[in-house]
Amino acid sequence: MFKKILMPHDGSKGADAALEKAIELSKLTGAELIVLTVYRHHSILEASLSMVRGKGEEPGNLDDAMKAAAREVGEYAKHRARDLGLEKVQAFIKGGPSARTIIAFSKEKDCDLIVIGSRGLGASEGYMLGSVSHKVTSTASMPVMVV
Repeated sequence: MFKKILMPHDGSKGADAALEKAIELSKLTGAELIVLTVYRHHSILEASLSMVRGKGEEPGNLDDAMKAAAREVGEYAKHRARDLGLEKVQAFIKGGPSARTIIAFSKEKDCDLIVIGSRGLGASEGYMLGSVSHKVTSTASMPVMVV
């Protein structure tokens, strides 16, 4: 049925629930699970704010910090899947706009299904705020399961 399932994980409780469902589906179908964590690139102004530091602290790069946090989230999800008995699982991180990056990556990896967590907003609130799950379901060319 499915050969590759993409599960975008942002570290939220909703993403954890979607991860559990994606693991279950992967086990049932024998599909490979691909976890993607997307981090947002920051503007020059935002990056300059990361230069503010305390006495004796080195200035940090905000993009590097976001990338490191994304790597931790991806590794957590991969280890969780393996702990639950799933062998075919990979984790990736990408920088960029969340929904667009998820869609492009799903095409790049030739995924059959995207399993994504909901922000827990109602349909009208999700539409008004433009949640990532709403954007993904609106633009994906493959099935999307929102958990």
